[in-house]
Amino acid sequence: MAEVLEPTSDLARARARARFSSLKDGFAFFDAPGGTQVPDEVGAAIARALREASANLGALYETSKRVQAILEQAEAGAARLLGCDPSEITFGTNMTSLNFALSRTAGREFAPGDEILISSADHDAGVAPWLDLAHDRDLVVRHLELHPDTTLDFDDLRSKLSDRTRVVAFAWASNAVGTVVDAQRVCRMAHDAGALSWIDAVHYAAHEPIDVRAVDADVLLCSPYKFCGPHLGIAYGRTEVTERWRPYKARPSAMTPLGRRFATGTMPYELLAGFTATLEYLDSIGGFAAIVPYERELGERFLAALPDRVTVYGLPTMAGRVPTFLVNVDGVAAAGVAAQLAARRIGVWAHDSWYSLGLYKRLGYEHEAIRIGFIHYNTAEEVDRLVAALGSAA
Repeated sequence: MAEVLEPTSDLARARARARFSSLKDGFAFFDAPGGTQVPDEVGAAIARALREASANLGALYETSKRVQAILEQAEAGAARLLGCDPSEITFGTNMTSLNFALSRTAGREFAPGDEILISSADHDAGVAPWLDLAHDRDLVVRHLELHPDTTLDFDDLRSKLSDRTRVVAFAWASNAVGTVVDAQRVCRMAHDAGALSWIDAVHYAAHEPIDVRAVDADVLLCSPYKFCGPHLGIAYGRTEVTERWRPYKARPSAMTPLGRRFATGTMPYELLAGFTATLEYLDSIGGFAAIVPYERELGERFLAALPDRVTVYGLPTMAGRVPTFLVNVDGVAAAGVAAQLAARRIGVWAHDSWYSLGLYKRLGYEHEAIRIGFIHYNTAEEVDRLVAALGSAA
């Protein structure tokens, strides 16, 4: 494992950034919510697995044994990341595919008229699977309301829970505006009503530590490409819940350990090797104990310096959010601002919904807005460049 760095020092930050070839030419990436840059060691681990472990599970020769080791190491790493047992981990091609598969699997137990509650702030990857399941099984999907500041309305959640509620599904952090939900409180309320708590942690997992036992989640999903890893989906499923589910899969496939029974087809072992290298990278820079305060400093620096002509949608401070911001510059179309920033070697996106179809029309912008997302490899100097560019956009 790489030498552990002191995260607060400028030297340590520079040494961490030096491990990313993509960060060496001066382009400032503020598009982390759509996917982060990847350190070179992750790519090297993927390439090494392709060279040395191109096989499948179950054979007696060396490459198959290496594949087995890669899978077991990835399961152990994911369990440590999420605070669960390795047998409760399932890997997939991405979070969306896993969510469709697992929601459909859970839905085998549901009856017509049963209800699913979903947050109006959620990315559609956490919504569409339930809408499709409801259509096919004659279920009822109910949307949870938000306060004007984009926080979840817990009184509305309480009023909509009933003995017909089977799942409360929600995003722990909004991929559009960065607002964080009190996941422990939602899970407790869901369980008190006899429902499952089902968490989309894709955006949250990039910025905050996770302990599924502490929040008492039943299912939680995330994606390593949001925190400097390869394109994968990871799901945690509580043993007491998933052991009674009958998976959709090819019949000869392994049914043990528990988490593997929900994987469909051959796993991308090279990407699992890259995922393990991602976790080693994060450990080497101090883990979330270093990442969280540093990213919050960047967010506070950004908000404090913004000119008046820049509107921030959602929460106006770093309290209750991760460092993801949705903004517009007065009098300038979002796409135009994004183009001007790109010309200055600053990467942001302009979009209308940000895949949060229940949220964006509540925010008040007419067509599009600019999403800005910080991650731990960004620097204070880059934030200052960004603010100056927004202030001069015309």
